[in-house]
Amino acid sequence: MKVSDDAGGQRLDKFLRRALKDVPLSHIYKLLRTRKVRVNGARGHGEQLLAAGDAVVIRADEEKLLGNRPGDDDEAAPGAVKVTFRVLFEDEHLLAVDKPAGLAAHPGTGIVGATLVEEARAYLKMPADLPATEFKPSPAHRLDRETSGVVLVAKTRKCMARLTEIFTSGEGIKKSYLALAKGKMPRAEGTIELALSEHEQTAKSKVQRGVKFQEATTHYRVVSSMREASLLQLRIETGRTHQIRRHLQALGHPVAGDARYGDFPFNRLAKTRWGLRRMFLHAWKLGLPHPMTSRPLRVEAPVPDELLAVLHKMNLAPPSSRALIPTQG
Repeated sequence: MKVSDDAGGQRLDKFLRRALKDVPLSHIYKLLRTRKVRVNGARGHGEQLLAAGDAVVIRADEEKLLGNRPGDDDEAAPGAVKVTFRVLFEDEHLLAVDKPAGLAAHPGTGIVGATLVEEARAYLKMPADLPATEFKPSPAHRLDRETSGVVLVAKTRKCMARLTEIFTSGEGIKKSYLALAKGKMPRAEGTIELALSEHEQTAKSKVQRGVKFQEATTHYRVVSSMREASLLQLRIETGRTHQIRRHLQALGHPVAGDARYGDFPFNRLAKTRWGLRRMFLHAWKLGLPHPMTSRPLRVEAPVPDELLAVLHKMNLAPPSSRALIPTQG
């Protein structure tokens, strides 16, 4: 393909997305990752800018290139992993997905069926016989199984290393969640600063060293409320295990539908009166510097339909997508 005067100046990945409209996005980035795209004879990189007159060549079999997308109506092959997430953003370095509630992020004890790890690799069509030395795409951070919303999946080792640095340091990260909490909050907005015991500390360590506590800060703002419950927008400065759930429990306003830290009678009320059949906690927005380009990256996962239906029954207004992330204090 020859780059026209009109197409000059745009990124290669965007050029390919327009030129190959019928090709799944995951295939396009796989072509870039496996060096099947050449620009003027050299390996093409998704972020490189094209110039008018550049020659773009794709080395791929047309039938394979136009292969079925994950989720096509065609019958899936026996044993194939079904992709249940929604793609929110994708480039050659990372994949941002909207994880549904009930899908575990990683394999573990008691986890049955495919996890986000397997689904992401199926979506990206990673070969089953990939050598153990090769990096396999994986979620770069955790999200509770029953929590829905934004999760970033690193496609490359370099991207994973950089994302780990960003999440560990909190560098430029803004995480915004939505939760339905029991009762009416004492204030329209506030901050919960309560140290939490380290979730993965062993019993032996507790005996030898005592319980280890970690600082944790959660900001909240009431979006809408009624006597029985409040819809909250929350931002966490730290990423402790089950932080929002534990903080709201400590405040006396546990998350609706939370089987571990919640209030059983309130959960039963939410289910029978408002039809809530899952935990009402959603990772709504995530902002951070792109791990490879440092440009601002903002990803938003729409509020799931089943949660919007609950809010409708409660006559609670859902949040605006333009809502501001709470600030400290």
